[in-house]
Amino acid sequence: MSEHATSSCGSSTCQCAGAATTIPSINGIQLHTADEQPDSFALRELAYTELLRQQAVHLSLLPRHTSLVAPTLDEAQRQVIEAMVEAAATSPVPTEEECRRYFDANAHTFVVGRALHVRHILFAVTPGVNVQALTVHAEKALLSLLGKDVPAERFAQVAAEMSNCPTSTQGGDLGWIGPDDCAPELAKELFDLKHAQSGTGIHPRLIHSRFGFHIIDVLERRPGIQKTYDAVHERIKAQLTLQSRAKAMHQYMSLLVGEALVEGITLEGADSPLVQ
Repeated sequence: MSEHATSSCGSSTCQCAGAATTIPSINGIQLHTADEQPDSFALRELAYTELLRQQAVHLSLLPRHTSLVAPTLDEAQRQVIEAMVEAAATSPVPTEEECRRYFDANAHTFVVGRALHVRHILFAVTPGVNVQALTVHAEKALLSLLGKDVPAERFAQVAAEMSNCPTSTQGGDLGWIGPDDCAPELAKELFDLKHAQSGTGIHPRLIHSRFGFHIIDVLERRPGIQKTYDAVHERIKAQLTLQSRAKAMHQYMSLLVGEALVEGITLEGADSPLVQ
């Protein structure tokens, strides 16, 4: 593993004796100089870029580099690498059958005008909060609202007493919302899952989002209009093409990682902006 030793005072009792800084490298080429300290994201980008540069050299697309530190690529070199990746990480164009199968399995996502009239009670997860205790607290509140003879006004009372959302003063009422009006986790639960396709009432379990735990009560529904396959065919084709491309790219980069001597950094697949 490549190392750059720092200066030492020479004393055997001093903590600086024998100190060293490990510089991550690809096949012995350091990713940065000893005086640079890139963050984790920038370091991964340097690593993937160097992997691709070395592959381009191997294919005689770029000249060899004589320094032990990875070079900064100019625009022409980056274009050479992008062309190399484009040729190597090929992916098939989705067939009509694949597009149709995707539509049949995800038809509900191609409905326009869907909306729900929803109210909720939010138990916010904040720094330092005991999540386990908060979950128990929220579960008890949910159970108290699911009983057979619970008064209609009880939900609004619990929202006023317990909800960490500003809507607590309106009984937790969020008004009419669509899939794009709430966090993706809520949108999935409220609009995309099969159990969420119909019906009203209090959701039988807590819904967890980036904001915390929610008790959800669906008051009304607008079903929306289902788009036809022909209307969304090109969109589906583009989406499947992008997914196929991403998979091919990940496989290509994983292969390069597996063939290289990677030291000082852990690499998995293609998450470098250069190759996206």
